[in-house]
Amino acid sequence: MGKWICPHLSPRLSAPLIPDIMAIQQPPGHTDSMQSDYETLDLKQVSEHVLLVTMNRPEVANAHNTQMGLDLRDLWTGLYLDQEGLRCVIVTGAGEKAFSAGGDLKERNGMSDQQWRRQHHIFEQAIMSMTDCPVPVIAAVNGAAYGGGCEFALAADFIYAARRARFALTEVTLGIMPGAMGTQHLPRAVGTRRAKEIILTGTPFSAEQALAWGLVNKICENEKLLPEALATARRIAGNAPISTRQAKKSVSVATEVDLKSGYAFEIEAYNRLVGTEDRLEGIRAFNEKRRPEFKGR
Repeated sequence: MGKWICPHLSPRLSAPLIPDIMAIQQPPGHTDSMQSDYETLDLKQVSEHVLLVTMNRPEVANAHNTQMGLDLRDLWTGLYLDQEGLRCVIVTGAGEKAFSAGGDLKERNGMSDQQWRRQHHIFEQAIMSMTDCPVPVIAAVNGAAYGGGCEFALAADFIYAARRARFALTEVTLGIMPGAMGTQHLPRAVGTRRAKEIILTGTPFSAEQALAWGLVNKICENEKLLPEALATARRIAGNAPISTRQAKKSVSVATEVDLKSGYAFEIEAYNRLVGTEDRLEGIRAFNEKRRPEFKGR
């Protein structure tokens, strides 16, 4: 798979992984010029407005090491600052076995408490940046999504899962707990009682169970996962991009505030669309019985 990245995203925050995690406070290797790729991510523009992001460490089930945390943090931060024509992002894992096994426990073996916390700060920043991404994000879960991998999928706007996919939040079996918004996103997806059962037992569950519980939106045959996710992404990308961004923000706010406050946010978001060129184009296209050509203005 080829590598691609929008030339106007923020500069890649990368450097060879240094053994002392304590040294990673500010992103190392920061330059003013855009690098062509990431060490742990494979980026490819699969259509005019759709980006496919593949977590690319298949030899370790796409586990999140420090470098992947840095790469993900930079990717989502860059998209927050400048979407540069992108209207939807699909995230998946390399290979057929795993979406992501979560944190790289081999790298974490032997870390001091302070090193562990510093590394986790990077993951915290990455997951928050992903949650704040203005562009709709689809998680295409192609295999096992365990621990932080499951939390990463939950941070997407919605999930398509291959039939072979399995999910689990196994942190309590390792003496920790979900720390990438898992205790926040999971109850919102499946309800508090189901979320407690999943988190407190650490028991893996199937794609079919995930669908029945409301965690995933759709199960796809294994070989059709990416084509079906791409078809949905293209449909999203065909809509007015400012409208989709405003609608995404409004839906996200709905789970955080009371009804009247949420509606006030909705109307504010709505009113910002009234003066756009895309609003005028949408009405013209409807009356002229043609497909609109949205420009994101």
